[in-house]
Amino acid sequence: MPSILDYCQGLPAARFEPGDVLLAEGDRSGKLYFLIEGQVEILKGDYQINVVSDPGAVFGEISILLGIPHMATVRAVAPTSAYAAADGDAFLQAHREIAYHLSKILAQRLHGVTGYLVDLKRQFEDHESHLGIVDEVLETLVHQQAEAFTPGSDRDPNIKL
Repeated sequence: MPSILDYCQGLPAARFEPGDVLLAEGDRSGKLYFLIEGQVEILKGDYQINVVSDPGAVFGEISILLGIPHMATVRAVAPTSAYAAADGDAFLQAHREIAYHLSKILAQRLHGVTGYLVDLKRQFEDHESHLGIVDEVLETLVHQQAEAFTPGSDRDPNIKL
């Protein structure tokens, strides 16, 4: 079965040096990137969420699919190259095979997060303290079916997670 990078061969490749930003949190670039080689960090504010170096990793997909600003910053930490789709939405609509690969990636992520949330739910469902609300929040997240969902934070209700 071809890899997601095999399907991206017609896209232009972009080069990034350490410190270059591929996607900026809060922006609406419409861009979609597929990592060819190198290493990027994912930042939410100043907090590093992850470092990614897997060829075929996709960035910008959540923003494109949900029509929202980028949820995090993606910044090169090593010389990096990635295939770039300037209009990610049109690209995904025109390339079903990539959209299918992307849906599998998103399903894998959801499966992992759901398992983790269920574990948390079990740990906090009987707490009488403020931790007891974790059970309620996780129940809502696990069963969320609406098209739009924008959770916030008690610390800063203007921050959308």
